[in-house]
Amino acid sequence: MFAQPLSNWLQRRGLHFSWVMVALTFLTALSSSAALGLPGALLQPLSKEFGWDVEQISSALALRFALFGLMGPFAAILMERFGLRNVVVTALTLVAAGMALATQMTQFWHLVLFWGIMLGVGSGMTALVLSAVVSNRWFDSHRGLVVGILTASSATGQLIFLPIAAWMIERFGWRLAVLPVMVACAVMAVAVYLFMRNRPSDVGLAPYGAAAGTPVAAAAPAMRITFATPFKILAEASRSSVFWILAGTFFICGLSTNGLIQTHFISLCGDAGLGPVPAASVLAMMGAFDLVGTIASGWLSDRYDNRKLLFVYYGLRGLSLLWLPYSEFTLYGLSLFAMFYGLDWIATVPPTVRLAGATFGKEKAGMVFGWIFAAHQLGAAVAAYGAGRVRTLLLTYDPALFAAGAACVVAAAIILLIRKPAVAVAAPPQAKAA
Repeated sequence: MFAQPLSNWLQRRGLHFSWVMVALTFLTALSSSAALGLPGALLQPLSKEFGWDVEQISSALALRFALFGLMGPFAAILMERFGLRNVVVTALTLVAAGMALATQMTQFWHLVLFWGIMLGVGSGMTALVLSAVVSNRWFDSHRGLVVGILTASSATGQLIFLPIAAWMIERFGWRLAVLPVMVACAVMAVAVYLFMRNRPSDVGLAPYGAAAGTPVAAAAPAMRITFATPFKILAEASRSSVFWILAGTFFICGLSTNGLIQTHFISLCGDAGLGPVPAASVLAMMGAFDLVGTIASGWLSDRYDNRKLLFVYYGLRGLSLLWLPYSEFTLYGLSLFAMFYGLDWIATVPPTVRLAGATFGKEKAGMVFGWIFAAHQLGAAVAAYGAGRVRTLLLTYDPALFAAGAACVVAAAIILLIRKPAVAVAAPPQAKAA
């Protein structure tokens, strides 16, 4: 609707419309990730109001993470068949509706439906696969940097919304705290409908960074694909050891981030006598460090061996989780944890996307990464439920923290099993990216 006039206006000023796509994708992921992370601040309020224990609530949130991940490969199919704009608008509408309906829930199955299924499916359609598709379609150079910027949005969503939500929960109740995220998703649905486009050719452009004189490709016809296509690509990818290494390490990534810390950190701090607002502020601090770390990781992934980057990221994360129970939850201890843990919370994504693209090719990268991301969210689901189960049985989260930390150390070792020739180290910045 307004995309072509905006693109023309930007071109006259030497700017490419691809950066509008980055902004829209960033804000979309920011809003949906805020919706995905918000229930972590509501474990105790929901338990007090409805009498559900942490294990029960965690089971619904685990379903949310599982669906969030399993939607990835099929989100890539939907984007090919129906276009980015239609899929993203539908997803944001589903998330906003799930958040709104949850304010009226009175029974446990309502929680499962609204925040387990609707939130899981909706956020899964705007997950990291969207970032991978946008970076591959709209950019011929700086893809690693773009993926870093877009994946950092989930940290930024947490940075903006969680402290506000915790403050609102204390003063106005959890139902009113849901409204800012719901409104953000609704506003972004309108913005995406007005400005997002499927491919550069839709606004008469070549991808950003394409060689001078590259003709604008005609709009590609819809791919002849079915919902069996992701399974065919999975069968093909599963013959590669690189796929299993990336999926296995990404399973551990989800287990040690979204499922554990994002879901249970506020409750964990509550066990140590720290209130929801200070705990949410620590999460926000992690988000600030992750925003820097993930963008820097994207820049580094364009230039250095991605295996070695992942080795460092997983190793540091594992050590920080193993240390957390000994932090005594003081301001100094939690600040130190927030810095080391936050810097590589989602910094693993750009190198993983680069490794998947280098191994399986540009055309299949989105769908293959969708399956790798599914493994990430299955790991998150295991941790979301498992940590809740541990907390219910043992009245402490320490075993879950130790298990996740040890798993990260294992992931750091496993990633080096990828042979170097299988890794496409990017060309210098002035050259066209692989």
